[in-house]
Amino acid sequence: MEIKVFGNNIEKAIKDLKIKLHKEGIFKELKKRRFYEKPSVKEKRKRIEARKKKMKASRFSRSR
Repeated sequence: MEIKVFGNNIEKAIKDLKIKLHKEGIFKELKKRRFYEKPSVKEKRKRIEARKKKMKASRFSRSR
């Protein structure tokens, strides 16, 4: 990943970096890996996430 700084505008470069990291899911991954997650809890979380993703996809496909 590369962020270019134009005109010594460090604040904008940091903001752009945070946006890119958020879009790639780096912050979410860091939060998940901060503590050990038991395999059973991990499977349960993945099932819940899949269910949410499926519901969201079906909601958008119906409206079109």
